[in-house]
Amino acid sequence: MKSEPSVVGIDDVLAMPGKTVDWWGVRNYQARNFMRDQMKVGDQVFFYHSNCKLPGIAGLAEVAKLAYPDRTQFDPESPYFDSKATPETPRWMNVDVRALRKTRLIGLDELRAHPELAHMRVLQRGNRLSITPVDPAEWDFIVRRLLK
Repeated sequence: MKSEPSVVGIDDVLAMPGKTVDWWGVRNYQARNFMRDQMKVGDQVFFYHSNCKLPGIAGLAEVAKLAYPDRTQFDPESPYFDSKATPETPRWMNVDVRALRKTRLIGLDELRAHPELAHMRVLQRGNRLSITPVDPAEWDFIVRRLLK
């Protein structure tokens, strides 16, 4: 799950009550569908810093609450406002994410250096999704080899 550290970084979430944040502002249908249809409470996620000087995995987190309507879609003052969304028919969802721990930063170059991660979605050219599934073998490789 990608987040801009200038907006909400791993340190910010670790300082929040319950170390939990609602993952608001996702405005891509495929990423929304991953949250809405696939994420379950307790699922482990990589907390990934993006759109910054050194993008990469910055921590480990878990899904703390199943998908529910993203409040920002209803707020006309929000840059994430969606005039077509209503409380009865929301278009955008988010999950709550609980930060488990900060890790050393594992940057894109380091991730790309391992053939075991060659098919990882976040590393594919043109990938702009803020949320992508991670194959269990990729997860295990990163946790056991790179975060040991």
